[in-house]
Amino acid sequence: MRVITLQCFLFVALHPLGDAFVSAFSSVLRTRTFYKQSVLGMSKSETSASFTHEEDDGCLDRRKALIKSIGGVAAISAASLSIISSNPSLALAEETKVQKILVAGATGQTGRRVLERLAAKSGITVVAGVRNVEKATASLSESSTVVRGAMIQKVGSVDTSAVTFARLDVVKDSVDAIAQTLAGVDSLVIATGFIPGNPLKMNDEAHKVDNLGTVTLIDAAKKAGVKKVVMVSSILTNGREWGQAKSPGFVITNAFGNVLDEKIIAENYLRKSGLDYTIVRPGGLKAKPPTGALKISGEDTLNSGEISRDLVADVCVASLTDSKVSNKVLEIIEETEGGPKVFNGLNM
Repeated sequence: MRVITLQCFLFVALHPLGDAFVSAFSSVLRTRTFYKQSVLGMSKSETSASFTHEEDDGCLDRRKALIKSIGGVAAISAASLSIISSNPSLALAEETKVQKILVAGATGQTGRRVLERLAAKSGITVVAGVRNVEKATASLSESSTVVRGAMIQKVGSVDTSAVTFARLDVVKDSVDAIAQTLAGVDSLVIATGFIPGNPLKMNDEAHKVDNLGTVTLIDAAKKAGVKKVVMVSSILTNGREWGQAKSPGFVITNAFGNVLDEKIIAENYLRKSGLDYTIVRPGGLKAKPPTGALKISGEDTLNSGEISRDLVADVCVASLTDSKVSNKVLEIIEETEGGPKVFNGLNM
């Protein structure tokens, strides 16, 4: 089965002559030649596009639905986000090769989805960074219903037969201790985040996990020689800087421990670290599978919307190897009929 990758989507969405390229190169979309085309980086002013996957080999290059302008936001159907090809011969020439990947926060709702996708891939070593190895091994291997903040969510089991577990606590561990855990790791996915609970402790918890703990993890990654960091953050983290401090999404989300103000500090620290990074900023997170198209937008452009954690995990995995999202901020939500829903808070 043909696999349409996020790299293909970015070729169309980010190139200023995207429509012209689609027309000119439509006859070679089914060959490896397409995968070797050069792509320019993302900027806020570039034209966005929609990319729809078709299973029929004869219709991909002729569907009118392939490209549709949506006013500064790029869309890709949820069904088409089969991110990484299992056929090594189709790998992009500009793809970064990784051998060992650690997922910090691997038992979280997003982290476990990232872990699951990486564990299903061959040729890499996957490490789950967790606070308690014994508890994490048990919780990942069993389906359960959990309470996270104000949300009750069903959690599926994860096949961890190909996963190595390592203790990693961003609050209690030192930079040196975490650096030892990261020894030999090529890429790091940061999917940590505090869980809203006691209102009297939320500010302190958000500060310790989403700010100080993440900064410690970044320092350790740099010391250990990690080459790539993908950080899961949130839309509106930088809301104060672009006039969104009074927007419903910012006010509601930041009410949980001032988490957006804490996250932006960690984001900026990563950007100044010298590490190759991709910051993924999802909208309100949903546990259910995606029902709409994925919208990818530039930095500081989205102030509302929701998205399935499945799509967030897909984007994170793709960002590990796609050089075109190097040192970029990707804001992502799901497209819904009639426009996105009002952002209803961060459910990490």
